[in-house]
Amino acid sequence: MKNFFKKLGFRKMDEMEQQIAFKAQRNALVFLLIALFVWTLYESYKVYALHTSLNLIPCFLLVAASSIQTLSQLIMTRNAVKDDEDSFETSPLLKIIIWVCVVVGVIVTIGSAIIIMGVKL
Repeated sequence: MKNFFKKLGFRKMDEMEQQIAFKAQRNALVFLLIALFVWTLYESYKVYALHTSLNLIPCFLLVAASSIQTLSQLIMTRNAVKDDEDSFETSPLLKIIIWVCVVVGVIVTIGSAIIIMGVKL
């Protein structure tokens, strides 16, 4: 399998190529988050000003991208320091997951209450 990937042109990156790839990925993530945020604001404006239905796609993508980035960073940080005796665990993963669940629960509860009460935006 290793030879197959070598024939396709895949190889292990050196430190400079890894740094360049990291910066390119970071720039792409920042662009993605800004574009989704602007799209979300535009959709919210359309709902408020033009009384159209809400398009949840940009909202969902923005929340999903942010959540995946944050959780993967926490997991990688936790895995990087788990065997280090001098380092204390800097990412209390369980506490953060519980807080995320609580915040999502509150948001869903408020949204459900608004829908059940029949309040129109």
